[in-house]
Amino acid sequence: MNKALIINAHQYYPFSEGKLNTTLVDKTVSHLNAKGYETRVVTMAEPLDIEQQLELHRWADVVILQSPINWMGLPWSFKKYMDEVYTAGMGGALCNGDGRSADNPKANYGRGGTLTNTRYMLSVTFNAPAESFNDEHEFFEGKSVDDLLFPAHMNFKFFGMQSIPTFSCFDVMKNADIEHDLARFESHLNTHF
Repeated sequence: MNKALIINAHQYYPFSEGKLNTTLVDKTVSHLNAKGYETRVVTMAEPLDIEQQLELHRWADVVILQSPINWMGLPWSFKKYMDEVYTAGMGGALCNGDGRSADNPKANYGRGGTLTNTRYMLSVTFNAPAESFNDEHEFFEGKSVDDLLFPAHMNFKFFGMQSIPTFSCFDVMKNADIEHDLARFESHLNTHF
C-alpha cells in the first residue's frame, strides 16, 4: 500500500481562515484513499513531536505540502516546522548532513538525502492572479510559480526527494473561481496519482 503524508501549512489570519487549503487537503485525502493510499495529515496547529514528524517523513512514499503563499513564501509556522523537524532530520533520518565529506568538502553539497524513493508535491494558493507570472511585464518579471517556490523545492531535493509538478490556485481572495480550481485539482491528482 502506498503512503502519503499531507502537510497543511496554512497559518490562520483573520482575513484568511484556511478554508480553501483545508478543502484541498480533504480532496487529496479522499482521492488518495480511493486509489488505495494510506494517508496521514499534519497541520501547523498541532503540537509538534519532532520524532513523530521524522517518522512520518520516513514512512511516506509521497509528501504533499498544501500551503498558502504569504509574502512571497511559505507561512512562518511551516518555516518553524522546517527549522525544527528538518534540522533534526539532518542526523540521518532525512539526510546524512549536507552530503559533503571531510575528505572532499567542496563536492556533493545537498546530495546526502536518504528519502530517494519518496516523491513530493507542492500545492499552493495565491492572492496573485495567474497573469502576474510568466510575463516579463508583470509583477514577477517573467518568473514562474516554481521560480518563486525554488527554496521549497530545494528543501525537498536536499532530502533526495523527487518532484511531482506543482499545483496552484490563483487570485483566491479577489477573483476566486473555486469550482474551477477544484476541477483542475482533481485532474492534476488523476494525472499524477
